[in-house]
Amino acid sequence: MTATAVLTARALLLDMDGTLVNSDASVERVWRRWAERHGLDGDEVMKVVHGRQGYASMALLLPGRPMEQNYADNARMLADETADTDSVVAIPGAPEFLASLRGLPHALVTSADVPLSTARMAAAGLEQPEVRVTAESVGASKPDPEGFLKGAAELGVAPADCVVFEDSGAGIAAGRAAGMTVVGVGPRAAVHEPDVVVEDLTRVRVEAVGDGTIRLHVG
Repeated sequence: MTATAVLTARALLLDMDGTLVNSDASVERVWRRWAERHGLDGDEVMKVVHGRQGYASMALLLPGRPMEQNYADNARMLADETADTDSVVAIPGAPEFLASLRGLPHALVTSADVPLSTARMAAAGLEQPEVRVTAESVGASKPDPEGFLKGAAELGVAPADCVVFEDSGAGIAAGRAAGMTVVGVGPRAAVHEPDVVVEDLTRVRVEAVGDGTIRLHVG
């Protein structure tokens, strides 16, 4: 979009991969190896995995497999991804965006677990939000809204007063299901029709309003 949208919120909920951090190369390496081991088409696998926890992606890709195997495989995949941070970098504008949120209510809501999210944020040179909702915090993966609803609850803000920043179809669907306004970040987001789309975080300006409102200039 070319025009600037002005959104208001009382809290921001931020996805990590694809939104704050570009980890696509690592995700591709790990998941394409997994696809090869299971005789699956790597391109088809990559259409599914973004935004979801690993076990949830596996359940979609191998529907007849026991969930116990998916959980075990997921643990190995998380360890592999945590060790593979060589190509992880910040999304353009992410450091400045996070710096502009200091003192304002915001949370990280990611399908990664604590070790993976910590490793990727550090590799990208980004500071961790004080409030984090990770894989260990929820019982259901995006597109279930549980993570975003938990983030809002931990910040003490009604879901309708939150703006979500997301890049994946699963994450955008989760934000919508939570009743929140969704800003899509990057080319992957555009096809899923979030409320607003930006190329990257250089296109977002944060303004704190005296009554506790956060004003976002997006576009």
